[in-house]
Amino acid sequence: MSGLTLHLDAERWRRHLQAEAEGTPGLVPVIKGNGYGFGLARLAEESAALGVDTIAVGVADEVEQVRPAFSKTIVILNPWDAHNPRAVELAEDPQVLTTVSRLADLAALADLQTRPRVLVEVLTSMRRHGIAPSDLDRVALLLDRVRFEGWSIHLPLATKGRSTEATQLAQAALAAARAPLWFSHLPAAEAQLLAASLGQNGDAVPLRLRSGTRLWLGEPASRTTTATVMDVHRVARGERAGYRQKRCTSDGYVVVVAGGTSQGVGMEAPTSASSGRQRAVALATGSLEAAGRALSPYTIAGRKRWFLEPPHMQSSQLFLPASVPPPTIGDEIPVELRLTTANVDHIVEL
Repeated sequence: MSGLTLHLDAERWRRHLQAEAEGTPGLVPVIKGNGYGFGLARLAEESAALGVDTIAVGVADEVEQVRPAFSKTIVILNPWDAHNPRAVELAEDPQVLTTVSRLADLAALADLQTRPRVLVEVLTSMRRHGIAPSDLDRVALLLDRVRFEGWSIHLPLATKGRSTEATQLAQAALAAARAPLWFSHLPAAEAQLLAASLGQNGDAVPLRLRSGTRLWLGEPASRTTTATVMDVHRVARGERAGYRQKRCTSDGYVVVVAGGTSQGVGMEAPTSASSGRQRAVALATGSLEAAGRALSPYTIAGRKRWFLEPPHMQSSQLFLPASVPPPTIGDEIPVELRLTTANVDHIVEL
């Protein structure tokens, strides 16, 4: 078995999942994109095993990938789009809960005879999707024509001001219509405080907490990833190698390893670089890449090694100095992958 392999301590991982489920009232596992490196179907199975009554996918086309393993409610997080035939069809599916982020779309759904299940998204400081708090009174006029199941509030990741924003938006939503509040990026401890403050008059408000990265990737010690060494070639200083015929600056080895752009290697999502130090690191890294040098996520002999050139589609070439004993073809070497952008070839449970 060769390629990129995710080695999973399944028992430890599932203990983490169970702890998250028990510590997160109203947990809604988020299953979208590449399934956080595990795949959509697998995470749907794990969600069913946790006993949750609802999961969330990103887009309409992901519903069919999780439905075989999960028979209860499936929320579509992306806002409903009247121009997407699949989304229009699924809005009338009793298993599907549709997110609506525009008044015009809510009015269109209200005209359907089936009274679709609906979450109404409130605009947050992310400024991504949602109806402005000042317009929520207009939402209330349409709610008796749909099966309204709550307000969706997708908070930013920044912690500063998060609790205040959550409280303000929750109060605005509940003033328009009393219904469950569905949050993203609100920790359980803050959610419990919010629920207590909102329910001071004895009328408790159910909270549903969506969780993706924290749930599926919150126990990094439960997993490692490796790549297979596919070829090793000795090179001398001045010889050329790679697609771009880069000249080797010293004697050494070209090590060909599994994993390329099609599997997410070298395609890491951008970071915010909000601090001075982060900006300096980004500048230094960018300068190295501009000069044709980029540090790879692959480790040989205890150190990350330089790419010979940018990764290929399904493999990568590394340069290893002559002073370092090269690996053998077939060896598995560590590789650091961002699992939200990676597609591994194999998952091996330990």
